[in-house]
Amino acid sequence: MAKSKQLFECQACGYQTSKWMGKCPNCGTWEQIIELNKTQIEVLKQMSTATANYEKAQSLAKIKEDVIQRYSSHSKELDLVLGGGIVPGSLVLIGGSPGVGKSTLLLKIAGNLANSEKKVLYISGEESKSQLKLRANRLEVNHSDIFLLTEIKLENILAECHNSDYAVIIVDSIQTIYSEKLTAAPGSVSQVREITFELMRYAKEKNIAIFIIGHITKDGAIAGPRILEHMVDTVLYFEGDASKELRLLRGFKNRFGSTSEIGIFEMSQKGLISANDISKKFFTRENSSPGSAITVAMEGTRPIILEIQALVSESNFPNPKRSATGFELNRLNMLLALLEKKIELPFNHYDVFINVSGGIKINETACDLAVVAAILSSFNNRPLSKDTIFLGEITLIGNIRDIFNLDLRLKEAKMQNFKKAIVPKKPISNISELKCYEVNEVSKLIDWM
Repeated sequence: MAKSKQLFECQACGYQTSKWMGKCPNCGTWEQIIELNKTQIEVLKQMSTATANYEKAQSLAKIKEDVIQRYSSHSKELDLVLGGGIVPGSLVLIGGSPGVGKSTLLLKIAGNLANSEKKVLYISGEESKSQLKLRANRLEVNHSDIFLLTEIKLENILAECHNSDYAVIIVDSIQTIYSEKLTAAPGSVSQVREITFELMRYAKEKNIAIFIIGHITKDGAIAGPRILEHMVDTVLYFEGDASKELRLLRGFKNRFGSTSEIGIFEMSQKGLISANDISKKFFTRENSSPGSAITVAMEGTRPIILEIQALVSESNFPNPKRSATGFELNRLNMLLALLEKKIELPFNHYDVFINVSGGIKINETACDLAVVAAILSSFNNRPLSKDTIFLGEITLIGNIRDIFNLDLRLKEAKMQNFKKAIVPKKPISNISELKCYEVNEVSKLIDWM
C-alpha cells in the first residue's frame, strides 16, 4: 500500500511543510507546528480546487471597469473610513481591544440599516439573546428587521443565511465560530481559514455585506492567524481607551477605497455616535502653560488641530529617559540631538517626555516644529501663545522644510480663531486674519519663544 502523505501546519501563521519542525521557519514561533489529519487535508484540497481559476489572460486595456455601488450605513464616520459607504459583497473585519465598542458600534449600525428597510442578521457566539436585547434597548435599536442568532456552528449559520434574504450579516466574533468538518479548536488556522472562506464565498454569491468582529492580542494585532487579514476585503481597527469618550476607527486595508482616513466616534448613553465638532476635542486654549504647542495634523483629507505636550526635567541618571506617546520615539531622539548640535542645549542631562493629546498618533513629519517648540517651552519654563500654531518639517541639518496641504491646515486654524502661524514659507492663497511668519531654520525659532 502507498504511504499516506503527511502534512504539517503552523497554528500561528499557516506555514505548511511535509515534516515536523520544532520552530516555524516562517514566523519563528516554537511548538506550533501540528500534523493535519485526513479530513483537514481533504478540506484544503477542496478549497484549492474551488478557488482555482483557469480563465485565459485578458488585456488590461480591454477589461471593462465595474462601477462600485455603495449604500450608506447612516454613520458619517464609518462611511468615511469605508471609502463612501458599504459595498455589497464585501467582507469587512473590525478589530479592537475588549470594551472599546466593536459590538456596540455594529449593533448601532444594524439599527440604522434596519430603519432604512434592510434586513440584518446579527450572529453572536459570545453573548445571549437577552444580553443583546438589553444592549439594543440602551441603544434604542429595537427593530423588527434585526434578527439575532446565538450560534457558533458554521453549518447552522449558513443554513439560517440561506433560509432568508439578509442584506447585511454581522459575526461576533470570528474566533468563536467553528466548522464540524475540522477537529481543530475554534480560532486555529484551519478553522479561521475554512470559516472565512465560506463567509467570503457566500458574500460574493449573494452580493451581501458581511462584518466580522475580531479580537486583538496584547501587541495590538488581530488574534489568531494573519491569514484572516489577507482574505478579507477591508480591515478596520478600533483604537481608544475604554475609560475615555473618544474612539478612533482607522483603516489598515481597503480594496474599495483609501486607508488614510479615520473615523472619530464618541461614546454616549446611546452608544457610539459620530463625533460632532471634533475640531475642539484635541486641544484646549483656556490656560497657557509651559510645554504646550498647537499644530495641525492631516488624517486623510481631514485637518485636525492637536496639542503637543512636552515635559523636560533634570535627570539623576547617566542615561536620561526619552518617552513619546502618539509620536515616534526615534524621531524624538533625532530632534533632541539636533537641538544639542545647533542650539547647544544640554538635553543629555534632561529627561524628555512627549504626549499628543486626545490619543491621536502622528504619522507625519509636519508636526516636528510644534514638538521642538513644546520642548523649548518646557525647558525655558516659558508658555507659548495659545493663538499661535506651529507647522513645519525639520531636517537633520536644522532647516525647516515645507509641508503638504499647508493652505488646508491654515484654513482650519483660521476657523478656530488662531491669530498667528509659524510656517516654513507663506501660503499661496491669502488667508485673512491669520498672520504667517516664515522660519526656515531651527535656530531662528528661539526668537518666537
